[in-house]
Amino acid sequence: MNFRRIFLVKCLLILFPSVKCSVTNWIYTAVNESAVLSIAASGSVYDATWLKDRKRLLQIKDKKVKYYVNKDQCRCKILLNGTLQIERVAKEDSGKYTVTVYQQDGKLKAEEDTMFIVQEPVPQPVLSAECMNKTVSVKCEVKQKTKEETFVMELTQDKSKKIQKNATRLELHTRYSGTFRCVVKNQVSEKTAEKVIKCSGQLDLYLILSIAGGAVFFIIFVILLIYCIRKKKAERLEDDNEERTMRARQVDNEMVVRELPQPPCNPTPKQLRVPQRPQLQPQVQQQALPPRPRPRTQQRTPNHPRERP
Repeated sequence: MNFRRIFLVKCLLILFPSVKCSVTNWIYTAVNESAVLSIAASGSVYDATWLKDRKRLLQIKDKKVKYYVNKDQCRCKILLNGTLQIERVAKEDSGKYTVTVYQQDGKLKAEEDTMFIVQEPVPQPVLSAECMNKTVSVKCEVKQKTKEETFVMELTQDKSKKIQKNATRLELHTRYSGTFRCVVKNQVSEKTAEKVIKCSGQLDLYLILSIAGGAVFFIIFVILLIYCIRKKKAERLEDDNEERTMRARQVDNEMVVRELPQPPCNPTPKQLRVPQRPQLQPQVQQQALPPRPRPRTQQRTPNHPRERP
């Protein structure tokens, strides 16, 4: 869209109000949609010619249509009442359209100008927020395809509002939480993003209780885990002590069986016989020791009484 041309036309209208060619209508259409440019003259017309930026497009005269441009390139047609219809509009179709209507006797019946503007649909805004020191920083961003696209951004909250034109990013700082809404719009479309944002300096009661409950549960779990581990270790130590005690008793019993009896201080002849030691190894047979000689017993001489002199 040529803004300089539109501004020039408006200035001419202000300076020269008697000029017949005047902008009477503004039409906005989105890309790939259909547009209808009508005229104020009612009923069917005898002779109507449409021009775009002072270049002839097509003409209807006595119900016969004549194209001055390629029909496929124009993608347009004219109705019996002089209305111009454009299919699958593109951004190149934007411009100033002029229609002149003549009566059958050749007199000028009407002359009208229409500013036709084709725009791209606005992109979807992205709303984000950040909490810093009890302050909410909300950002609304859009991805702009071309620099020629124009739209308006509005970022609103219950107690604040910010509007900016032809921007791709809008930021709002406030101390209040709530519902934030970002609106991106132009003449042909509008898209909205809404989000509930809550920032508080203190934690909520439910959050505090949940954290405390989780901490208590974790401490109890750790205590039970330590208790179970110690109990298992104590049971293992007790089993090991019992096993060691049983082994010690078994070894003591074996040692008692293997020990030899001690001989008395004054052995009798019968006790002089030394019993054979038990065989430690059953595979090797020990030779019996020869018996020790028995001590000889001396006969005591009887004591005779002495004779008295």
